[in-house]
Amino acid sequence: MVAARLRQKLESAFQPAELSIVDESARHAGHSGARAGGQSHFRIRIISAGFAGLSRVERQRRVYDAVADEIAAGLHALALTTLTPEEAKTISSRT
Repeated sequence: MVAARLRQKLESAFQPAELSIVDESARHAGHSGARAGGQSHFRIRIISAGFAGLSRVERQRRVYDAVADEIAAGLHALALTTLTPEEAKTISSRT
């Protein structure tokens, strides 16, 4: 399963404090890159101290590097939220 492989790779690369992976493929049925059976479009929220000092773009590059094999195998799209634990606390205190 793609989500399980994503989880393993992201946990190994970032030792996240929080990791949420949601398969949103059904929302993209009929669109470019959608596959029968799903597992092509995922929303990922990852909170890791490893993102400290990195720009949003660099964080996303590192996530894409960590899951490059999945992309090469047909993973079409990732919607990423990449935060440090401090940023996550700030966001949750505002809501």
